[in-house]
Amino acid sequence: MTLFAKAAMAAFVGLAAHGVAQADVKVAFIDPLSGPFGPSGTGAYTSYVLAFEHLNANGGMNGEKVELTGYDNKVSPKESLVQLQKAIDSGARFIIQGNGSSVAAAIIDAVNKHNERNPGDEVVFLNYAAVTPAFTNEACSFWHFRFDAHADMKMNAITDWLIKRDDIKKVYLIGQDYVFGKAVAEAAVKQLGEKKESVEIVGNELHPLGKVKDFTPYIQKIQASGADAVITGNWGQDMVLLVKAAGDSGLKIPFLTFYGGSLGAVSTLGDAAIGTLYQVSEGITNLEASDAQYALIEEYKERFPEYDYYYHRAFEAVDMLKAASEKAGSNDPVAIAKALEGLTVEGAYGPVTMRASDHQAQQNLYVSTVAKDVKYTVDNTDKGWKLVENGKIDAAAAEEPTTCEMVRP
Repeated sequence: MTLFAKAAMAAFVGLAAHGVAQADVKVAFIDPLSGPFGPSGTGAYTSYVLAFEHLNANGGMNGEKVELTGYDNKVSPKESLVQLQKAIDSGARFIIQGNGSSVAAAIIDAVNKHNERNPGDEVVFLNYAAVTPAFTNEACSFWHFRFDAHADMKMNAITDWLIKRDDIKKVYLIGQDYVFGKAVAEAAVKQLGEKKESVEIVGNELHPLGKVKDFTPYIQKIQASGADAVITGNWGQDMVLLVKAAGDSGLKIPFLTFYGGSLGAVSTLGDAAIGTLYQVSEGITNLEASDAQYALIEEYKERFPEYDYYYHRAFEAVDMLKAASEKAGSNDPVAIAKALEGLTVEGAYGPVTMRASDHQAQQNLYVSTVAKDVKYTVDNTDKGWKLVENGKIDAAAAEEPTTCEMVRP
């Protein structure tokens, strides 16, 4: 068993110790808990563990305890469907997944088919990180809810920041070769073309997901292109190894990322990350917040010292799930799905609303970069994430239109 799988198992034991052996509501977490993307999956899983512990300590869902179980899918759509069936057979009616839009697409399709064939035993899919825009547009589903901003929304934040920089005239796009990576590239090309025609895209490249061990050849292409900045949607190992190669090659230009906070990216770059590694996210630990939020950040780090408080949206999703159950007066998945539509909860960094028309969470977004002298550091370094000037994007400004034509039961 890998270190990350052990951490996941330990996390589940910690949850069970809080009394969920008699749980009435079962939740399945299906994501990588081992292998090269294990840190990404386990970082999210431990966040959900703590969030559900807090939920159970505060009365559960309508007085019923919640049991969270992790299923390792190895970032494989095929394996995910196997684990999904195991979860459903065990009684799980709420499914959590986020790492990999190809996996999310398979789960959405399987959940749609299951619910059509099994009225009375419906399943709801809570997506915390698979951000291909189609999932809340042409491929939207009543059974799917997304708590992370999708690729077009995040790219809007990045490009709005980029066009204000007169020193960035050439941009290189690099991403993972699957539906998400392609969506990121398409969004960058479209938005830069619309917002600032003078910015030239000097490279647009996709690489195999989780297969590249040394990104030096890609970095050499970026250097040769004369790029002033890089835009990437890479996550997990592919994020860490990309910036490692950049650091080793002495490339010091802004890397504008969706997931630059992936475990190991900051520690790999060291001081070279300061003012060069950027990310867009729904929260930053170094934003001003309540004492309760600071306590939560510190509790998470104490419980899971190998990880950082990174998946803030996991806590938002659980808060919204509890609020929906109370609104519905029921823990039935169909009732909760209906109650989630249009629901707003007050998050630590601003309100979060689940838009009824497409089930896409609407919330503030924040552009940050690596800095020293911050309250909360990451990767066991002396550096952390700090909001850039004009880095807050209000939910209304981040919102994107949808083409979803929701079919409801």
